[in-house]
Amino acid sequence: MINDHINPQASSGGSDEAPKETSPFNRRSFLHSLGLGVTALSVLPGCSTGKKTTQAATAKPAIQGFEKTEETANAKKWVAVSSRKIRVGIIGYGLCKFGSAFGFQNHPNVEVVAVSDLFPDRCAELAKECKCSKTYPSIEELVKDDNIEAVFIATDAPSHAKHAIMALKHGKHVATAVPAVFGSLEDADALYEAVKSSGKKYMMFETSCFHEDLHAMRQIYNAGGLGKLIYSEGEYYHYMDDPLPSYKEWRVGLPPQYYPTHSNAYYVGVTGGSFTEVSCQGMPSIIKQMQPGNNRYNNIFGSEIAMFRTSEGGTSRMAVSWDTPGDHGERGRIRGQKGSFYGKYEGLEKNLPDLVRPALPPGVESGGHGGSHGRLTDEFITAILQDRHPLVNIAMALNLTVSGIVAHQSAVKNGETLKIPQYKLWNV
Repeated sequence: MINDHINPQASSGGSDEAPKETSPFNRRSFLHSLGLGVTALSVLPGCSTGKKTTQAATAKPAIQGFEKTEETANAKKWVAVSSRKIRVGIIGYGLCKFGSAFGFQNHPNVEVVAVSDLFPDRCAELAKECKCSKTYPSIEELVKDDNIEAVFIATDAPSHAKHAIMALKHGKHVATAVPAVFGSLEDADALYEAVKSSGKKYMMFETSCFHEDLHAMRQIYNAGGLGKLIYSEGEYYHYMDDPLPSYKEWRVGLPPQYYPTHSNAYYVGVTGGSFTEVSCQGMPSIIKQMQPGNNRYNNIFGSEIAMFRTSEGGTSRMAVSWDTPGDHGERGRIRGQKGSFYGKYEGLEKNLPDLVRPALPPGVESGGHGGSHGRLTDEFITAILQDRHPLVNIAMALNLTVSGIVAHQSAVKNGETLKIPQYKLWNV
């Protein structure tokens, strides 16, 4: 059904926050960010790099995760797999201006043919940033455009699954911001079936999967240099004492393990495996937005620490925290039967594989989140052109996300061990 654009906040999405807030910064978060290092890898939930549009904004320090990373010299040269251009639609341009942050508009195999946001001013700005003249007032209208082959969905997190399913049913390949689904195991099953029945490509843009260290871990693991992983740990720390503006206030009181993919990638993104069961502990938070009755989730936890059993029989500790000031970031470490990776490889394998990340297409910047943005876009577009599953395909996306949903359920049950649904690819 087409959204009611007279009252955009009653709509199904297309932007990640309500328009009443004029700045994504509050005084406390601004003062806190003054001390951030340029190598920080964390990000506001649902946010990514975006071009600042006012002089005042450019004077402020970058939001965590928005810093451009100085890359290791890369002698690799990008090689096009096709001369064809994929016709792409971009949906959503909210607080973090996600729609233009991943460089679709600069990729040599992409033509951005249309964009959409519920709010006309944002839609116009998104069109300008994406060098596109065609706009739609809602995702419902955009997905009806038969000229569009693929979409990138950067709407509010609670709408990702619904919007992805909608696009798949209209015959589009789908890339979406994280998480794949939001707090609903039923939505996870519905999205899985929608991707499987559509025959289209689906990719979740999990930035940790193209961090320099995680890419190296994956290459070494696939080459046998780690063996089975005995232990792995991932962390996503981001202090948020005040809630950020968000569409229908979805960020207020957000259960940490509803946003687990940045940390969980330090096992699932390395091995392609999954978590099979979890015991998770949370501690009641002193932050106002996590007090009883102060959020839509009835959530009292600002930090949730999950202990997972892995599909290899190992153990993972995955932490997400909003309410602990201090050191921040996304990072992970792994220990295997044949070697470990704590910032570098130490182990039995003497002939390591190529650990350098893929080259970027000409004109496409690496972007934020440790230089992952451009590589995620290139992986999605190349997967379409090569007719293959992308790296963070539907199975990996759901194994990254659903484990967090069940972890939060465990925390609510005082750490009760719970089984986690499993997702696998077909035709592989």
